[in-house]
Amino acid sequence: MVDDNELKRLRDIAAPAPGERAKARAFEAALRAYDQENISAVTQGSVGGLRLTERAQKLWSEIMQKKLIATPALAGLVALPIAGYATFHMLREQPPKFGGDEKISETLADKPATVKPMTAEPKPNISELEKDKKADADVESRDATDALVAPASPPKSESTVAGGATQQNALGRGVPAEPAPAGELALDGTTNAPNAARVDRMQSAESKLMVQQQPATMPADHLAPQEENRDRVEDFKTNPVHAALEDPVSTFSIDVDTASYSFVRGSLKQGTLPQADTVRVEEMINYFPYDWKGPDSASTPFNSTVSVIPTPWNTHTRLMHVAIKGFDVKPAEQPKANLVFLIDVSGSMDEPNKLPLLKSAFRLLVSKLKADDTISIVTYAGDAGTVLEPTKASEKDKILSAIDNLRPGGSTAGEAGIKEAYRLAQKSFVKDGVNRVMLATDGDFNVGQSDDDDLKRLIESERKTGVFLSVFGFGRGNLNDQMMQTIAQNGNGTAAYIDTLAEAEKVLVEDASSTLFTIAKDVKIQVEFNPNKVSEYRLIGYETRALNREDFNNDRVDAGDIGSGHSVTAIYEITPKGGGGEQIDPLRYGQASVNNGGVANADEYAFVKIRYKLPNEDVSKLITTPVTSANEISSFDQASTDQRFSVAVAAFGQKLRDEDATAKFGYDKIMEIATAARGADPFGYRSEFLSLVRLASALGGNR
Repeated sequence: MVDDNELKRLRDIAAPAPGERAKARAFEAALRAYDQENISAVTQGSVGGLRLTERAQKLWSEIMQKKLIATPALAGLVALPIAGYATFHMLREQPPKFGGDEKISETLADKPATVKPMTAEPKPNISELEKDKKADADVESRDATDALVAPASPPKSESTVAGGATQQNALGRGVPAEPAPAGELALDGTTNAPNAARVDRMQSAESKLMVQQQPATMPADHLAPQEENRDRVEDFKTNPVHAALEDPVSTFSIDVDTASYSFVRGSLKQGTLPQADTVRVEEMINYFPYDWKGPDSASTPFNSTVSVIPTPWNTHTRLMHVAIKGFDVKPAEQPKANLVFLIDVSGSMDEPNKLPLLKSAFRLLVSKLKADDTISIVTYAGDAGTVLEPTKASEKDKILSAIDNLRPGGSTAGEAGIKEAYRLAQKSFVKDGVNRVMLATDGDFNVGQSDDDDLKRLIESERKTGVFLSVFGFGRGNLNDQMMQTIAQNGNGTAAYIDTLAEAEKVLVEDASSTLFTIAKDVKIQVEFNPNKVSEYRLIGYETRALNREDFNNDRVDAGDIGSGHSVTAIYEITPKGGGGEQIDPLRYGQASVNNGGVANADEYAFVKIRYKLPNEDVSKLITTPVTSANEISSFDQASTDQRFSVAVAAFGQKLRDEDATAKFGYDKIMEIATAARGADPFGYRSEFLSLVRLASALGGNR
């Protein structure tokens, strides 16, 4: 049946002249009964001499397309009014008889229906016709409420719709829902003659409906109700602008996690802009490998390079770009690895992008390990269980068989699983080697210690034994990203989100060295800005890694770790003093000075300090770098390819978070910078980034 709202729209669009009201009623009748002849007439541009506008023809084609797509469901919708119409006339012919208990004593199933010729039936009066139409409208309304509508498809050509009508009739959907009664207007505006064959078809359809009580099959492409998104992400506010005179020191922990970038990519590829709190700008920047200058030897775990370059989105500010590169341990020099795969096999993991993808991902990692490395497997779902005792990687078939036999089921006993994993790690502990638990989960810890703080304390206590922990998230809709970040940071590990096999290959194969082999732990950065050179500053990203000023020199305060060959980037937007871009009014009585009446190190923009500990030590070491005019780059185009690309990613992350700094900086500008700075891209990561910018631009209205 055609929806009443569609009828109204078509009547309004067709807009017949006052003298053509009869033809308009015929047009409506054609829409309600849409058999083969009527369809042909409409697709040719007229109904009963009523010429349709181009918009009316297009809308009719869309209506017919929707009916053809939802064939199985509409078969049931057409059958119901047919049965109702036949019942109405049968009851009119012989009303039901009631016994003394007011129950129906004779039904349609007890007595075959017979229909008198319609020529012998008197013409119903106007009130009866209106009642019939109202009854039809009520049935249509109920059917429309119960039925799931198929998603819209691209419009078909008129010839396609007309051709599809033949198939429609072959399926039984071309039977008119209600034949025009005697005296009612037909397509050509004349009185319609009785049609006995049509009544016979209605009778046959009605008897079939009474025999077959099964509901109509839903179309395969119906719109399923969307599941509630229960992803848990930490809320945070964007870093504010600070006045260097009042608050000259900025302190934070480094962050080498990459989960946020995968989150953003997944959202954009599903056709939605990401939730602001899922966009952690530093994780997006650090997702990409950069060719920063590294240290010359392993005695110094990393090297830092600081540059000051113009800001592409604000002519009044500059970017202080801090690039850190970890020492890249050669494969021959890599220590032995003792890994425990802690795998969530709870019922929530029973989805294609969870446990099946997880198994494929860990198969990739097994192929990367050396023969004398050790692997154990622990699963948890209601109860924790040891699937594989410590086994040498040389027994690859045994390990892969254990992975392949994993099956989902039960609730998530995360606490018991973590404790068992640590027990196995201690059982095969490698001195001066890599001892790491690798937790793979959708983050649904619903049995045992489910509070993030309790898990944090558990992980911290185990970290002191020399066994670190990394977390890999799978799936969406139930992912506890906040928990993943908490236990990875406190377990001296990393957090990554794996949504595709390609991402699994990046994290566990291409970046295996930086994922597994830690070269420095508890790495903190503190920057002191010179108020004589810098009026204001703000740190781009790292909101969830902020530290107190006093935490920098406190070796008891935990911070992020750097793996072999890791690249870490931090970017400050600074406002040079007197540059005209200040957002904070100066203090009336403020002045930067020292006891000798001058300003110490007046030519420096800032002083960068980095603290770190070697993996097996508990006392931190300090690296310092003064930032002067020697670090300046005169124009943005003269910056290196990697610097410009990292700035493009920073702008993109801020744009997705709808930050004020990039409100007037369009996606087209980001695309322009990233395209020019794509450089060498052997794995296609930067090309993929460009496609994400295009998607965000389309979804965000090219703003």
